[in-house]
Amino acid sequence: MDQVPVTKIGFEALNAELHEFKSVKRPTVIQDIATAREHGDLSENAEYHAAKEQQSFIEGRIRELEFVLGKAQVIDPTELNGNTVKFGATVTIVDEETDEEHIYQIVGDYESDMENGKLSISAPVARALIGKTEGDSVTVKTPKGATDYEILNVEFK
Repeated sequence: MDQVPVTKIGFEALNAELHEFKSVKRPTVIQDIATAREHGDLSENAEYHAAKEQQSFIEGRIRELEFVLGKAQVIDPTELNGNTVKFGATVTIVDEETDEEHIYQIVGDYESDMENGKLSISAPVARALIGKTEGDSVTVKTPKGATDYEILNVEFK
């Protein structure tokens, strides 16, 4: 994996998260460990073990964020155009069976957030949409079965 695609906004959010982990969460957990050590026997000290577990999570997330940011290929969707679905596109689709509309922005794996309409480029729906244009119909195969969607709009914002 040479590069990790990420939107400009996603890159900024990941960078802010890294800063938060390094400047706030890491020092806090170090202080929590020091405080727990003062309570005596570490083998039976639940606070100490919880703080060490939290420290392990924090350090792992810092390493992951540093890796992703170091390999990031930042793409600014506002600099793209056309009506073909590609990374960074905001796509309006409609379920051809239920007429339910969905609006998704195709983003990188590390910035996906379905609740906010950020769809990972590796998600089945995104993979089916890539390369298609407005008016095209696509069939998305999921564990629940196949669903047909029509692409209503493609924009870059």
